[in-house]
Parts: sequence; structure tokens; C-alpha cells
Amino acid sequence: MFLTNQYVKNESSKLKLKQTDTNSLAFKAIMNATESEFDAYSNVVENFNYFKSEITETNFQKILDGLNRLIFVEISLERDKDDPQRIFESLNSTGLDLSQSDLIRNYILMDLPPKQQNKVYDQIWNPIEENAKDLKKQKSLVSEYIRDYLTLKKKKIPKKSLVYEEFKKMYQEKDDDYHQERENIKSFSVHYKMLANPHTVKTDTIRKELNYISRLEINVAFPFLLQVFEDADNGIITDEILIKILKLIQSYTWRRFIVGLPTNALNKVFMTLYAEIDTEDYYESLVLALYKKRGSGKFPNNQGVKTALKDKDLYNIQTKNKNYFFELLENFNNKEYVETGNSNISIEHIFPQNPNPEWSEQLNNEDFFIFKERYLNTITNLTLSGNNTALSNRIFSAKKSMNKNEGEQGYQFSRLWLNSFLNSIDEWTIENYEKRFELIYNRFLKIWEYPDIEIQEDETASEINIFEAERVQLIKN
Repeated sequence: MFLTNQYVKNESSKLKLKQTDTNSLAFKAIMNATESEFDAYSNVVENFNYFKSEITETNFQKILDGLNRLIFVEISLERDKDDPQRIFESLNSTGLDLSQSDLIRNYILMDLPPKQQNKVYDQIWNPIEENAKDLKKQKSLVSEYIRDYLTLKKKKIPKKSLVYEEFKKMYQEKDDDYHQERENIKSFSVHYKMLANPHTVKTDTIRKELNYISRLEINVAFPFLLQVFEDADNGIITDEILIKILKLIQSYTWRRFIVGLPTNALNKVFMTLYAEIDTEDYYESLVLALYKKRGSGKFPNNQGVKTALKDKDLYNIQTKNKNYFFELLENFNNKEYVETGNSNISIEHIFPQNPNPEWSEQLNNEDFFIFKERYLNTITNLTLSGNNTALSNRIFSAKKSMNKNEGEQGYQFSRLWLNSFLNSIDEWTIENYEKRFELIYNRFLKIWEYPDIEIQEDETASEINIFEAERVQLIKN
């Protein structure tokens, strides 16, 4: 009787405990004694089967004694007089906190009549839950989605623990605007599904760029991209412009990573970025907006990238960043795509981490020191190889020509772009390092482009947001 209402006429209302995910089907099957016919995997069924197997005649009485110690509390409310949401929040504060999405769902549904509640759940909330989900991990992202949506609308990022409070504050009056806003939240969740699950995108070119953004975890751009995808859906921009925008965001964030700018500054940048878009001149206005960023939000120019790229340690960085960098660098304009992330290909140091004595015999003391202490883990001293173990710490000439047991381990046998220059030289010197750096740097500029824009002189002298300004120090005379 605690779990079902035997007297209700509508069969769909028979179960008192209603879950909001796929487990609800499993629970319904158990309550109807049809769990053996339930094919999908569910923790609910797993848990039920576990207890079923553990409860025996020996411990059955102990189980009953335990159940008899449970206390059931029933709270009856008077419609149009008591505030169920307020009572719910009070009860929730005394136990295990619900997620922000649970609180928002209850806020949307709780004060509705049963029929209307079912309708809103089926037509509004359930689609939101299905869209705002990490499909690979089967993890709900509704709280994250609502936070990004509120950021887009309010130009202010709510604290993760206060998403519900901000939502309730924004939609206190449940009028016509609120009902339209519910539809908007549902509509935008379709775009969020693509951002969180790029593999669901049908267009190959868009899916490819979204996948890169996902791999780099540029989630701070989601509030901005939600509106961009909405505009694309409404025909304001073409797929071609959309792809250019996705590439521009990668250029902006990747260049910032190379020069070492703080990632936390991106929150404020993307929070208000859409406000700077001119829909009549969409892409160009976005380029201008990013170009004009200063301080911690700036778009690093080519010279800044060149200086940082030459000395930056790109070996001891997060794997996701390393894989992204090598994949795009190797496959630029390559019609025969190379899967650089497969287990057979690894990063190879041209000048080894632990060079054998022959290296010190070939290089003078200064160049040897520069390679070991300054350039060891830079992109110019790194390449890709399927024979990293075989090449080991050998001298360059041996690495280049190695063909042990006709295995073609050497650089000269490689079809990778990253090894093409190495096939044209006979020794690895500082001079050749400089030449290879220029090749990689020029390729970098083509992949992660800097905006090609003409700007009036007076525009460059525009006021700078105090939060984006460089740090200054006041000196007393």
C-alpha cells in the first residue's frame, strides 16, 4: 500500500513512487512481477535480484523486524492553500540534498494538477532530461545545462550550488512568459545534446569540429554556442559560418593555451560574447569582438604564439591536449587521414631524453646543452613514430635509416608529415631545429588562424573592461 494505490482508476497513476529515468520502466516491471521479461540493463533490477538472492528462511525474520522499525510519514496538503514547493524544500534541507535539476523539476511540476503535471513532464521536462545527458557515461547533465542556459540569459554565471535558486528567482511569476521560457529551455536542450554528445551530430564537418571542442573540454563556451546553434537552426547563419565559428573558438582557446593565458578568464569572455554579435555581420562581428579582447582575455597574435611555441613543453601536458595537437598538426590538408591516437603510434623524441654517448660526440657542448635543457620537450624536437622503442636513444643518422630485419623503422620510411623534413636531413643540429620549427610554425598558423581583420585606429583605443585589464601596480612617490 505504501508503493501502490490499488484503488486508483487510471493504471498510469497506480505507482506512488515515480522515477524520472529509464529505471522507472524496470521498477514498474518489478512491481507488476514481470521483471523476467525486462531485457534492458538496470540497477533497479540488479538490486532487486541481489536482495532476492540474499534473503533466506534463516534471515527472513530479521528482515521483517528491520522493516517493522521503518517509520512512514504522510503529509497531506490543502490545494490552493499550502505551498508544496516550500514544504518540499524544508524537508529536503533535513536529509540528503537533491541535485539542482531535481529541485528545478519539482519547481516546474509540483503545483500543477495531476493531468497537467503529466503533460508538462512528458512534453517539456522529459525531453530536457533526455537531451541533457552524457550518452556515453549515461550521466545526467541537466544541472549543468540549466546553469549554461541561465548564464546565456542573465549574462552572469550562477554558482553550481545555487542554480535552482537563480532559476526560481528568474521565474517567480509563472505567467505566459514563464510558459514560453519552458519551451525555450526545451528547444535549447536539443543544441546542448549536440554539444555534450558530438557523435549525435549528422553533418560530418560540424561533428568533427564539435568533437575537437569536446575533447579540449571547452565547456565554458557552451552558453555562447547554445545561442549560435539556435541561430543556425533558425537560418540566421549557414553551416559554413557555423563551422568557421567553431574553428575560431578552437584557435582562440588553443593559442591561449600555447602562450599560457589563464583558462578561468574564458568564463567572463563567453558569458557576454553573444551580446557583441551583429546578426547582420555575424562572423566578422565575432572576430572583431575576440580581436578587441585585452588583458587575460586577449587573443594571442602570431608573434606571441611564435615566441611561446618555440620553448613550450608540449610533451608533459594533458593527454587530451597532446593528442589534439598532434592529430591536427599531422592531418592538416591530408586526404589520407592518419589516426595519430592509436596505440601503435607514440611520441618520439628526436634528441632523446637519455641520449647515448654518440650524441655528445656529434654535437658541440653548447648545442648539446640547449637540446637537453631547453628544446627537449618542444614540438620541434618531437615527432610521431610506430617504432619508438626500436629507435630509442640512438644517434639521429641511425634513427633515420633504421631498417632492422627489413622492419623499416627509420624516419625515412615514414609516411607521416611530421617526419618528412627529417627524411631530408642527415643530422639533428640547432640549425636544422630552427628550419623544422619554421615549418611547424607556418603550419600552425594555417590550422589555428589569427583573425585577418582591418580595424580603425580609434577602435583600438576603446575603453577596456576593468575585469579584462592587465594587472597594474600603484607606486607611491
